[in-house]
Amino acid sequence: MTIRAVVQGVGHYLPERVVENSEFEASLETSDAWIKSRSGIERRHFAAEGETTSDMAAKAARAALDDAGIDADALDAIILATSTADLTFPSAATMVQAKLGMTGGFAFDVQAVCAGFIFALANANALIVSGQAKRVLVIGAETFSRIMDWTDRSTCVLFGDGAGALVLEAQDAAGSTEDRGILSTDLHSDGRHRDILYVDGGVSTGTTGHLRMEGKEVFRHAVEKLAQTAQAALEKADLNSGDVDWIVPHQANIRIIAGTAKKMNLPMENVVVTVQDHGNTSAASIPLALSVGRARGQIKPGDLIVTEAIGGGLAWGAVVLRW
Repeated sequence: MTIRAVVQGVGHYLPERVVENSEFEASLETSDAWIKSRSGIERRHFAAEGETTSDMAAKAARAALDDAGIDADALDAIILATSTADLTFPSAATMVQAKLGMTGGFAFDVQAVCAGFIFALANANALIVSGQAKRVLVIGAETFSRIMDWTDRSTCVLFGDGAGALVLEAQDAAGSTEDRGILSTDLHSDGRHRDILYVDGGVSTGTTGHLRMEGKEVFRHAVEKLAQTAQAALEKADLNSGDVDWIVPHQANIRIIAGTAKKMNLPMENVVVTVQDHGNTSAASIPLALSVGRARGQIKPGDLIVTEAIGGGLAWGAVVLRW
């Protein structure tokens, strides 16, 4: 028998404030048409004053726990993917642990920027497969609105805030490609490309800083690397793109999403797309898209899903799972 990390619940949370593209026209040389044509984004959500990453993460977590039909004390671990934790320390994950009333187990953050949720899923899978945990809550949550340079039209219109979460549970399986749960993971990073996507603040500067990005360079790396990691993850699972029901990609840019699907020889009809409504929510974008895709009726039990992301570092990777 094989142990698989199986999705038992999913949920998400979006802040109340919805920011349409037209809001930026008053302060920037931009337009709704310009933003949509270059990114596919039409609107995004911004956190309220005083609303933190751990607040949003806890709300998404409660939705996922309710969906799974379990209480927080049934969890062994929480892994929270974020680049915008409330404080330098303690981890936002421990704050979520407290907000949920979870008094046992352990919690920690993972920081791989937009690829964070993929790295968190891989870590959760390793904990479950190795027998160190039976149930793991995996969350992606971000408040990128707090690190935007509002004078930079090339970046500030792209990002939004939100959170998504999955509950993974250990289950015995046959060890075949038909098993439910995570079937394979594929992770990569290359620190030589640090300067094309980063925040110019931190402990070394004594400031929070702002996001900086060389968009053309990020795009060039993204399509190639995302298609490669997705194919590698499928090969590890002894599957191919023809077996895939849904690609659930990091929701950064519709052109990157479409370019990756084309390289994988899959039509856009097989891609869950939410970027138009949420913008780029970094580590939150994949669990948000999984939750929304399930709510829409797109993702159904037994569907084979490939999910992939790339972020600052550069860090990138993919996960193959059967819903």
